[in-house]
Amino acid sequence: MGKRDNLFLVGLMGAGKTTVGRLLARHYGCRFVDSDHEIEARTGVKIPVIFEIEGEAGFRKREEAVIAELTAQSGIVLATGGGAVLSPANRARLRENGLVIYLRGTPEHLYERTRHDRNRPLLQTDNPLEKLRELYRLRDPLYREVADLVVDTGRQGVAGMTRTLCGKIDLLRSGMQPGDQLNAAATKP
Repeated sequence: MGKRDNLFLVGLMGAGKTTVGRLLARHYGCRFVDSDHEIEARTGVKIPVIFEIEGEAGFRKREEAVIAELTAQSGIVLATGGGAVLSPANRARLRENGLVIYLRGTPEHLYERTRHDRNRPLLQTDNPLEKLRELYRLRDPLYREVADLVVDTGRQGVAGMTRTLCGKIDLLRSGMQPGDQLNAAATKP
């Protein structure tokens, strides 16, 4: 098994990485792992508690260690945390060890999906929509840097989006490069 056997999902919180990742894993007969859930399982506490005790820097250190371990495996679908791309080491590991899919959603759409979720420490602020806009401005270039495919989540259904994504993944795995006609089909704007 090689790079093309792993699928790594990146994108902001609320983009659907976990939901789509589970469907992709089922479709391809792979093991699904969510890096945030893995960190919680290993520490025995929720991510907001890690942020509270260790700060974001402490959480990012744990995240980098988990991603290093997971990206070294084969035959997995990995949903990364929204900030995983902040680490140059994570970006390199993702690029080198799998096909990277950026699930891109607008800050406004992601706000609608996350506004009632209290398990997202970075959104526990007076203006979560503005925070999402800030995160998008900072992280969108990093997501694009690592992505083999960019898919707009929009308001389309998860099943339909996953079917479309499987077709694009199969084309990439067959040897097409992202710059070929696949790119013209709106994989990378």
